[in-house]
Amino acid sequence: MPCFFAFAHRFSAFTKSNRLLLCVALGAFLGPVAAHAQFGTPSGGTKVRDASSLRPPAGARVAMIEFADMECPICGVENPTIKAAAAKYRIPWLRHDFPLPYHAWSFEAAVNARWFDAKSKALGDEYRDQVFANHTSIYNPSVLHQFTAKFAASQHIALPFAIDPQGKLAAEVKADQALAQRIGIDHTPTIFIVTNNKAVPFLEVNHVEQDLYRVIDQAFAATASSRSGSTKAAARKSAGK
Repeated sequence: MPCFFAFAHRFSAFTKSNRLLLCVALGAFLGPVAAHAQFGTPSGGTKVRDASSLRPPAGARVAMIEFADMECPICGVENPTIKAAAAKYRIPWLRHDFPLPYHAWSFEAAVNARWFDAKSKALGDEYRDQVFANHTSIYNPSVLHQFTAKFAASQHIALPFAIDPQGKLAAEVKADQALAQRIGIDHTPTIFIVTNNKAVPFLEVNHVEQDLYRVIDQAFAATASSRSGSTKAAARKSAGK
Protein backbone atom coordinates (compact mmCIF):
# COMPACT_ATOMS: atom_id res chain seq x y z
CA MET A 1 0.00 0.00 0.00
CA PRO A 2 2.76 2.57 0.72
CA CYS A 3 4.05 2.04 -2.82
CA PHE A 4 0.54 2.55 -4.20
CA PHE A 5 0.07 5.80 -2.31
CA ALA A 6 3.48 7.06 -3.41
CA PHE A 7 2.55 6.39 -7.03
CA ALA A 8 -0.82 8.13 -6.58
CA HIS A 9 0.87 11.22 -5.17
CA ARG A 10 3.33 11.41 -8.07
CA PHE A 11 0.55 10.79 -10.58
CA SER A 12 -1.45 13.76 -9.23
CA ALA A 13 1.56 16.01 -9.73
CA PHE A 14 1.62 15.38 -13.49
CA THR A 15 0.05 17.85 -15.87
CA LYS A 16 -3.29 16.90 -17.41
CA SER A 17 -1.71 16.14 -20.78
CA ASN A 18 1.02 14.01 -19.23
CA ARG A 19 -1.52 12.08 -17.19
CA LEU A 20 -3.47 11.37 -20.38
CA LEU A 21 -0.35 10.10 -22.13
CA LEU A 22 0.52 7.94 -19.14
CA CYS A 23 -2.96 6.39 -19.05
CA VAL A 24 -2.79 5.63 -22.78
CA ALA A 25 0.61 4.01 -22.33
CA LEU A 26 -0.59 1.95 -19.38
CA GLY A 27 -3.67 0.90 -21.33
CA ALA A 28 -1.55 -0.25 -24.25
CA PHE A 29 0.69 -2.20 -21.89
CA LEU A 30 -2.08 -3.77 -19.79
CA GLY A 31 -4.48 -4.49 -22.63
CA PRO A 32 -2.88 -7.75 -23.77
CA VAL A 33 -2.48 -8.83 -20.15
CA ALA A 34 -6.15 -8.23 -19.36
CA ALA A 35 -7.18 -10.18 -22.45
CA HIS A 36 -5.49 -13.31 -21.10
CA ALA A 37 -6.14 -12.82 -17.37
CA GLN A 38 -9.10 -15.15 -17.06
CA PHE A 39 -8.22 -18.24 -15.03
CA GLY A 40 -4.72 -17.45 -13.83
CA THR A 41 -2.92 -14.83 -11.76
CA PRO A 42 -5.25 -11.92 -10.96
CA SER A 43 -4.09 -8.32 -10.84
CA GLY A 44 -2.19 -7.78 -7.61
CA GLY A 45 -1.87 -11.51 -6.95
CA THR A 46 1.09 -13.85 -6.72
CA LYS A 47 3.42 -13.78 -9.70
CA VAL A 48 3.65 -17.54 -10.15
CA ARG A 49 7.09 -18.67 -11.25
CA ASP A 50 6.58 -22.43 -11.06
CA ALA A 51 3.02 -23.78 -11.38
CA SER A 52 3.97 -27.46 -11.58
CA SER A 53 2.56 -28.16 -8.09
CA LEU A 54 -0.66 -26.20 -8.65
CA ARG A 55 -2.85 -29.12 -9.62
CA PRO A 56 -5.51 -31.21 -7.87
CA PRO A 57 -4.87 -34.73 -6.56
CA ALA A 58 -5.45 -37.60 -8.98
CA GLY A 59 -9.14 -38.11 -9.66
CA ALA A 60 -10.22 -34.64 -8.50
CA ARG A 61 -11.56 -32.00 -10.89
CA VAL A 62 -11.11 -29.10 -8.47
CA ALA A 63 -9.14 -28.59 -5.25
CA MET A 64 -8.02 -25.84 -2.90
CA ILE A 65 -4.34 -25.30 -2.19
CA GLU A 66 -3.55 -23.08 0.77
CA PHE A 67 -0.28 -21.73 2.15
CA ALA A 68 -0.86 -20.37 5.64
CA ASP A 69 0.98 -19.05 8.68
CA MET A 70 -0.67 -20.19 11.92
CA GLU A 71 0.20 -16.87 13.58
CA CYS A 72 -1.29 -14.84 10.72
CA PRO A 73 -4.42 -12.94 11.91
CA ILE A 74 -6.00 -12.94 8.45
CA CYS A 75 -5.43 -16.69 8.14
CA GLY A 76 -7.28 -17.11 11.43
CA VAL A 77 -10.22 -14.98 10.34
CA GLU A 78 -10.55 -16.66 6.95
CA ASN A 79 -10.04 -20.26 8.08
CA PRO A 80 -13.72 -20.97 8.91
CA THR A 81 -14.81 -19.76 5.46
CA ILE A 82 -12.23 -21.95 3.74
CA LYS A 83 -13.20 -24.96 5.85
CA ALA A 84 -16.89 -24.43 5.09
CA ALA A 85 -16.20 -24.17 1.35
CA ALA A 86 -14.22 -27.42 1.34
CA ALA A 87 -17.13 -29.17 3.07
CA LYS A 88 -19.82 -27.63 0.87
CA TYR A 89 -18.15 -28.46 -2.43
CA ARG A 90 -16.55 -31.70 -1.17
CA ILE A 91 -13.22 -30.83 -2.71
CA PRO A 92 -9.71 -31.64 -1.45
CA TRP A 93 -8.15 -28.95 0.73
CA LEU A 94 -4.36 -29.19 0.55
CA ARG A 95 -2.94 -27.26 3.49
CA HIS A 96 0.69 -26.14 3.33
CA ASP A 97 2.79 -24.41 5.96
CA PHE A 98 4.38 -21.07 5.21
CA PRO A 99 5.43 -19.65 8.61
CA LEU A 100 6.79 -16.14 8.18
CA PRO A 101 10.21 -15.42 9.72
CA TYR A 102 9.08 -12.45 11.83
CA HIS A 103 6.39 -14.45 13.67
CA ALA A 104 7.53 -15.74 17.04
CA TRP A 105 5.68 -19.05 17.29
CA SER A 106 4.23 -19.93 13.87
CA PHE A 107 7.04 -22.33 12.91
CA GLU A 108 6.68 -24.22 16.20
CA ALA A 109 2.92 -24.41 15.69
CA ALA A 110 3.44 -25.88 12.22
CA VAL A 111 5.75 -28.53 13.68
CA ASN A 112 3.16 -29.33 16.35
CA ALA A 113 0.47 -29.76 13.69
CA ARG A 114 2.71 -32.23 11.85
CA TRP A 115 3.09 -34.21 15.07
CA PHE A 116 -0.68 -34.45 15.41
CA ASP A 117 -0.88 -35.36 11.69
CA ALA A 118 1.14 -38.46 12.53
CA LYS A 119 -1.66 -39.51 14.90
CA SER A 120 -4.27 -38.77 12.24
CA LYS A 121 -4.61 -36.12 9.52
CA ALA A 122 -8.02 -35.18 10.94
CA LEU A 123 -6.41 -34.53 14.33
CA GLY A 124 -3.69 -32.39 12.79
CA ASP A 125 -6.26 -30.33 10.92
CA GLU A 126 -8.35 -29.94 14.09
CA TYR A 127 -5.26 -28.60 15.86
CA ARG A 128 -4.71 -26.10 13.05
CA ASP A 129 -8.34 -25.01 13.21
CA GLN A 130 -8.17 -24.57 16.98
CA VAL A 131 -4.97 -22.53 16.78
CA PHE A 132 -6.56 -20.27 14.18
CA ALA A 133 -9.68 -19.91 16.31
CA ASN A 134 -7.61 -18.89 19.34
CA HIS A 135 -4.70 -17.09 17.70
CA THR A 136 -5.47 -13.77 19.41
CA SER A 137 -4.85 -15.32 22.83
CA ILE A 138 -1.62 -17.09 21.80
CA TYR A 139 0.94 -14.32 22.10
CA ASN A 140 4.25 -16.13 22.64
CA PRO A 141 5.82 -19.61 22.38
CA SER A 142 5.18 -20.37 26.06
CA VAL A 143 1.44 -19.76 25.68
CA LEU A 144 1.47 -21.87 22.50
CA HIS A 145 3.04 -24.75 24.43
CA GLN A 146 0.36 -24.49 27.11
CA PHE A 147 -2.36 -24.39 24.44
CA THR A 148 -0.88 -27.42 22.68
CA ALA A 149 -0.65 -29.43 25.90
CA LYS A 150 -4.27 -28.60 26.70
CA PHE A 151 -5.36 -29.62 23.20
CA ALA A 152 -3.48 -32.92 23.46
CA ALA A 153 -5.07 -33.62 26.85
CA SER A 154 -8.53 -32.95 25.41
CA GLN A 155 -7.79 -35.69 22.86
CA HIS A 156 -6.47 -38.04 25.56
CA ILE A 157 -2.98 -37.87 24.09
CA ALA A 158 0.20 -37.51 26.13
CA LEU A 159 2.39 -34.75 24.73
CA PRO A 160 6.08 -35.79 24.74
CA PHE A 161 8.79 -33.60 26.25
CA ALA A 162 10.34 -33.19 22.78
CA ILE A 163 7.89 -33.11 19.85
CA ASP A 164 10.53 -33.32 17.13
CA PRO A 165 13.84 -34.52 18.58
CA GLN A 166 15.35 -35.48 15.23
CA GLY A 167 14.06 -32.46 13.30
CA LYS A 168 12.09 -34.52 10.77
CA LEU A 169 8.89 -32.51 11.21
CA ALA A 170 10.79 -29.23 10.99
CA ALA A 171 12.30 -30.46 7.73
CA GLU A 172 8.77 -31.08 6.37
CA VAL A 173 7.73 -27.52 7.30
CA LYS A 174 10.86 -26.15 5.62
CA ALA A 175 10.05 -28.19 2.52
CA ASP A 176 6.67 -26.44 2.36
CA GLN A 177 8.42 -23.08 2.74
CA ALA A 178 10.75 -23.96 -0.11
CA LEU A 179 7.78 -25.02 -2.27
CA ALA A 180 6.06 -21.70 -1.61
CA GLN A 181 9.19 -19.83 -2.61
CA ARG A 182 9.51 -21.85 -5.83
CA ILE A 183 5.93 -20.97 -6.71
CA GLY A 184 6.58 -17.30 -5.97
CA ILE A 185 4.49 -16.90 -2.81
CA ASP A 186 5.48 -14.08 -0.47
CA HIS A 187 2.43 -13.59 1.77
CA THR A 188 -0.20 -15.46 3.77
CA PRO A 189 -2.76 -16.64 3.34
CA THR A 190 -2.23 -17.60 -0.29
CA ILE A 191 -5.06 -19.69 -1.72
CA PHE A 192 -5.31 -21.23 -5.16
CA ILE A 193 -8.28 -23.01 -6.67
CA VAL A 194 -6.75 -25.58 -9.02
CA THR A 195 -8.35 -27.71 -11.71
CA ASN A 196 -7.60 -30.69 -13.94
CA ASN A 197 -8.20 -28.53 -17.03
CA LYS A 198 -4.87 -27.57 -18.56
CA ALA A 199 -6.45 -24.59 -20.30
CA VAL A 200 -7.62 -23.15 -16.96
CA PRO A 201 -5.24 -24.67 -14.39
CA PHE A 202 -5.51 -22.33 -11.38
CA LEU A 203 -6.84 -19.11 -9.97
CA GLU A 204 -5.67 -17.30 -6.85
CA VAL A 205 -8.32 -16.11 -4.41
CA ASN A 206 -7.30 -12.67 -3.14
CA HIS A 207 -10.45 -11.91 -1.14
CA VAL A 208 -11.77 -15.05 0.53
CA GLU A 209 -14.98 -13.68 2.00
CA GLN A 210 -16.08 -12.08 -1.26
CA ASP A 211 -14.61 -14.37 -3.91
CA LEU A 212 -13.93 -17.92 -2.70
CA TYR A 213 -17.31 -19.47 -3.57
CA ARG A 214 -17.51 -17.60 -6.86
CA VAL A 215 -14.06 -18.81 -7.92
CA ILE A 216 -14.86 -22.42 -7.00
CA ASP A 217 -18.05 -22.20 -9.06
CA GLN A 218 -15.97 -20.84 -11.93
CA ALA A 219 -13.54 -23.74 -11.58
CA PHE A 220 -16.31 -26.32 -11.72
CA ALA A 221 -17.75 -24.62 -14.78
CA ALA A 222 -14.33 -24.70 -16.44
CA THR A 223 -14.04 -28.46 -15.82
CA ALA A 224 -17.61 -29.42 -16.77
CA SER A 225 -16.53 -30.71 -20.17
CA SER A 226 -13.83 -32.91 -18.65
CA ARG A 227 -16.39 -34.48 -16.33
CA SER A 228 -18.70 -35.14 -19.26
CA GLY A 229 -15.87 -36.72 -21.21
CA SER A 230 -14.93 -38.95 -18.27
CA THR A 231 -18.53 -40.06 -17.86
CA LYS A 232 -18.82 -40.95 -21.54
CA ALA A 233 -15.52 -42.83 -21.48
CA ALA A 234 -16.65 -44.82 -18.43
CA ALA A 235 -19.96 -45.63 -20.14
CA ARG A 236 -18.13 -46.87 -23.28
CA LYS A 237 -15.78 -48.98 -21.15
CA SER A 238 -18.72 -50.49 -19.27
CA ALA A 239 -20.62 -51.20 -22.51
CA GLY A 240 -17.58 -52.99 -23.93
CA LYS A 241 -17.47 -55.51 -21.11
